[in-house]
Amino acid sequence: MSPTLGARDALQFDRRTFLKAIAAASLACGHSALAAEPAREPRLLFTSRGKTGVVNLNDGSVRYLELSVPNQATWQPGPAFPDGQRIILLSMEPRRDGPGKPFDEYYTQTPTHIWSYHLDSGELTELCTRDRIAPFVTPALLIGDERLLVQVVKDRVGQIFSVRLDGSDPVPFTKAGEGLPYGLSLSPDQKRVAYHLASPEGYQVWTADSDGGNRISVAADPSHLYFGTNWSPDGKWVNYVDCHYHTDPGHDWADVCVGRALGGEHRVLTKDQAMWFAASYGNEKTRGGGSNVPGWTPDGGVLFPRRSPGAQVPWQYRVGQADLDHFNRAFQPEEAKGGSQIVRLDPNSGAITEFTTFQDGVWDFRSSVSADGKQLVFCRAATGEGPGIWVADADGGNPRLVTRGIDDLGADHPRWV
Repeated sequence: MSPTLGARDALQFDRRTFLKAIAAASLACGHSALAAEPAREPRLLFTSRGKTGVVNLNDGSVRYLELSVPNQATWQPGPAFPDGQRIILLSMEPRRDGPGKPFDEYYTQTPTHIWSYHLDSGELTELCTRDRIAPFVTPALLIGDERLLVQVVKDRVGQIFSVRLDGSDPVPFTKAGEGLPYGLSLSPDQKRVAYHLASPEGYQVWTADSDGGNRISVAADPSHLYFGTNWSPDGKWVNYVDCHYHTDPGHDWADVCVGRALGGEHRVLTKDQAMWFAASYGNEKTRGGGSNVPGWTPDGGVLFPRRSPGAQVPWQYRVGQADLDHFNRAFQPEEAKGGSQIVRLDPNSGAITEFTTFQDGVWDFRSSVSADGKQLVFCRAATGEGPGIWVADADGGNPRLVTRGIDDLGADHPRWV
């Protein structure tokens, strides 16, 4: 994805950027705030075939949220409230783009709705109904119990606003026209926000106060694609990835980086693009994907999916071809090589601890450690199959399959609550 965009490149930029932003905002936000909460009944959220699932790890039961609201085509889980009982949900009406309609013109005219959902009672309450800025508004990050950072796309321009939960008092967090901000995460003390900015000058990582002030650049270079943010447990560092997009237009691989949250130091912790970045899995019936981002272990290690040397994914990016399905990959399982494993990297010594082992044709990804530091969750997909969700002890021992999703067609995006 080139930071210098011509007319044709800009359309491709919008398609991929909008889809990554929605996934990042609704499926991968709020980790730092959750980690600061006391341990409760261990539960996991995940998605499968357009539905949100909940796993109770005490008894292994799996249930799917049944949400009967008229004219809502899809539902996705977002950040969790500090009480650990309520979550944010995003729903979207039927998409406004389709055959013959430009994606970047019509997709963000699709009306969205933001809800609070109580995991035990099932109470569903719509949020952000006042002072609506645009039809397309998605949840990005909860700031305590009172305010929500939302991503707004209006007239094909993305911007983050801070709003009260009812949508009132909208205050710009970022500036219109500077790029599309997403990948937000909250510092352990809930005073600072990290995010990356997809701009014509490239993907950059920033931190700012929770009201958007006091912005500090952490990583920026037009020849690199910096993506995803997560705060270290001590609040001093942010991790993210560095994709060499000039030689990897499909964004399959990346290096793991850390930068000081207050700027002044950017470190690349891996080499040779060792991390599996753009997850792609399944076959024509179960295909899916989404960007992987590194996480943290409670003791300050960096958690990420490491690829085996010479690995090649079964879904190959179609270089130079028109993106007609917002996936733009060809299924070539015969070309697949190697796999990926979950590892912990010590950012000081560089030492690697393997939590899962390499298996040819097996791809482990999307890992995180529970708030109490006792359990590890990750996805595992064999070549040509949809992923299942696995849970293991914090050191990777005692791995067990939790679910393969609806009709065993795949489960993805696990998140601790």
